[in-house]
Amino acid sequence: MPEFDAYDGTRLTYHLRGEGDPLVVLPGGPMRAGTYLGDLGGLASRRLVRLDLRGTGDSAVPADPATYRCDRLVDDVEALRAHLGLERMDVLAHSAGGSLALLYAARYPERVARLALITAVPWALGMIPTPGDQLAAARLRKDEPWFEAAFPVFEAWLTGHGDFDPAFMPFWYGRWDAAARAHSDADEQQTNEPAADIYGSHGAYDPPTTRAALARLTAPVLLLAGELDGWCYPELAGRVTEAVPHAEFAVQPGAGHYPWLDDPERFTARVDDFFGRPA
Repeated sequence: MPEFDAYDGTRLTYHLRGEGDPLVVLPGGPMRAGTYLGDLGGLASRRLVRLDLRGTGDSAVPADPATYRCDRLVDDVEALRAHLGLERMDVLAHSAGGSLALLYAARYPERVARLALITAVPWALGMIPTPGDQLAAARLRKDEPWFEAAFPVFEAWLTGHGDFDPAFMPFWYGRWDAAARAHSDADEQQTNEPAADIYGSHGAYDPPTTRAALARLTAPVLLLAGELDGWCYPELAGRVTEAVPHAEFAVQPGAGHYPWLDDPERFTARVDDFFGRPA
């Protein structure tokens, strides 16, 4: 596995998959090992460069846990770019990784060629999904056979009256089939929970400053939302276009938080088209 040193000497690992021009991939979670991304539904036109964030996957644990904070991770992304020898790079970020990508684009706008934000939660812009909005998205699944048992425990958790329960994991997926169950079951072994608590801790985000900096971004940006996703539901994802210049917005029908699992062909066609356009 290829490795490189971060600014503080932490040894970071990335994984290569496929052929073609490199596409740097930032995982979500937050602080989830990138294994769950797989080959992103079979993106065929690019060589995926999937970074394991510090303390996750095959990357080393840093000496200073404070470096798990999202704004501190920006320098790891920049170190990866320099290690790869890229003047500008294409970036794809999923879920919580979207906030890291936005902070990177705000600090290093000249280093981003194209940016795809996939069901990305825009905490970095001060946009936070509310329990009401998440429950509204969940109610779209009312005809699913598992809904009656899952919804009450999901509602209790979102409103602070219950604990996290695997029973409501179907709300993350557009199709609750065997592949989704296997994907969900792997989550517990993939996330650095203490690091996840630090990722968005006090000082990580400064939305006004980030918005002002993003005004300088000239790179094309794709905002892809899942029709059924409650974490970055289409209305919230669409609002990101107000803060990011040169952005286009798309909704994948029938998709949840992992659109490459729900409809790989539709997902890869849309993303390949975006990154395959002439510069």
